[in-house]
Formats: sequence, structure tokens, C-alpha cells
Amino acid sequence: MQMSAEGFWGPERISGKVVKQLKALKSAIEPWETAFKKCQELHELATLLKSEDGELISDLINNIEALASETEKLEFKALLGEELDSSSAILSINAGAGGTESCDWVAMLLRMYTRFAERHGYDVKTIDTLFGEEAGVKNVTVLIEGEYAYGYLKAERGVHRLVRISPFDANKRRHTSFASVDVIPEIEEDIDIKLEEKELRIDVYRSKGAGGQSVNTTDSAVRITHIPTGIVAQCQNERSQHQNKQTALKIIKARIYEFEREKKEQELQKLYAAGKKKIEFGSQIRSYVMHPYNLVKDHRTDFETGDVNKVMDGGIDEFIEAYLKKQASV
Repeated sequence: MQMSAEGFWGPERISGKVVKQLKALKSAIEPWETAFKKCQELHELATLLKSEDGELISDLINNIEALASETEKLEFKALLGEELDSSSAILSINAGAGGTESCDWVAMLLRMYTRFAERHGYDVKTIDTLFGEEAGVKNVTVLIEGEYAYGYLKAERGVHRLVRISPFDANKRRHTSFASVDVIPEIEEDIDIKLEEKELRIDVYRSKGAGGQSVNTTDSAVRITHIPTGIVAQCQNERSQHQNKQTALKIIKARIYEFEREKKEQELQKLYAAGKKKIEFGSQIRSYVMHPYNLVKDHRTDFETGDVNKVMDGGIDEFIEAYLKKQASV
């Protein structure tokens, strides 16, 4: 056993990595072992029951149905088997064509993902926000912390389209708005991403809040550009310039890791071509229609629902499941 070897607990970085791997393996295996034991118990009970044991038979059926439901959840979780699926997620939303309408749409999507995170017991931490001039948010980046947050939310990467009667239009006309969502995994410290100081341009500026009001009295917000790739990350929500810099560096590392991973898998052109689409008509992965009827439809899987309120309240699990199952079947 590696953990019982002499000196294992010496280098904290190495031992911590092994302990994390062990924890991940246990969380994957133990639920299946529990389900198997439960199945054996129910099978043994079924062989002992007689036709007159009506109440016990009813309980047995309920337990079988519960076990089937739990097994289905475990089978779905098995789809999240890629290297970083168990990581926390860094999620960014950017307004597209539509002006103030799209900024309001970004705010609506931010609420949707925040409610989704709450439903799953995840923590949400705002990293950077640029508010719209009149209403809503131009772009926002949040860290969603929790096991398999990235595995689930990677299904949300793409352009999201909203159709509704505009609350900003005095004539109550129908408007179409767009926003793009990008999701990358949070990179742990033990993953080696080397950044040369000469490859980074670090800009410091004063962070701004809604309505152009200054949040800090000092220039504490930080923007970092990785010159070779053009990848940019910024943070203004931490308490100090140092903390903002460290958070921005973490995001830069995560984006570079994702960039290189896709490149190695020879999917860079495919995935980033989709990501580089204009945020406008014809590029959406999902449409949310609130007028003249209610419908949310994912154009990749054709999964749809008429319960728009449930979706906007964070109920996007079925869309995510449909996408991941389709990906697994390809």
C-alpha cells in the first residue's frame, strides 16, 4: 500500500494528490457496492414472500423502484469519466447581439446557473463582473465549487437564445437576445502549468460596480493576458490586488490547460470554431421562447420542455443528461 509506505506523508503535495485519488475511487465504487448488496437483500426477501403477504410485497415493490432509480443515477454519473469532470467549474457568460436586452439575458442566465448550483449543493463565487450601462450584466465570471460541477456544466458551453416580449420596450414588441456561455475546469495546484513571466502582461485598474460607481478606493482589479495565446483573465472581486492577481492566474492556468488539452486531442479546431461563432442568429445551442408560447429546446439533442419557469429556476438537469448521454453514444 502506497499510503502505508515510509515517508508517504512527508511531501504534502504528493500525499494530498494520492488521498484525493483514493477518495474519488471510493466515491465511485462504494455506491455500486451498496446498491449490489441492497439488490441481494431484496432478491432474498422476494424468495421468502408468499402471495398472502400483501403489505410486505407492496414494500418490496417500493424498494425495488427506489433501487432502480438510484441505479439509473449511478449509471448516468458513470458518463462523467473524463480526467477533469470531477473538478469545480469556472463559468463565464457574455452578452451578444441585442444590447440592453442581452445584458438582461446574461443576468437571467447567471441566476439560472446560481439556482442550479444551489440545488446541487455547490458554492458560487463571483470572480469578475461588468455591468450593463442601463441594466443587466455585459459579462460575468463565477467559480462554481463542488464535485463534478465541471462534468455537468460543460454541457452548457455555447450560445443561448432568448425570445420574449421586451420589458424595456414601451411598445411591447417581441425581441430576440443572445448570450454565450463558456465553461472550463478549475485546475488544481498539483497540475503543472508553467507560466513564464515574460509571457504575461499584467494590467491593474480600478474596479467598477453597477452604474459606474467605484467599488474600491485603490486600483486593485487585475487583468492578465497570456501573450502567446492571447488568453485573458481578470478578477476584481477579491479584497486585495494580490488576491485578485492569484485568482486571475488560476483562471489563466485553467484556460491554458483546456486549450492545450483540446489541442492534443485534435479537437481544438472543432471546439473553438463553435466557441468563436458570432453570438447571434443560427449559432445557438439552446433556445428559450417565452412568447408567443413557452418552450425551451436544445438544438443538439432535440430535448425540449414547455416549463420555462422551472428551467429558469435552475432545473436544467434533464438538458444536461440528454446532452451527456448523446455524447457518450457518439
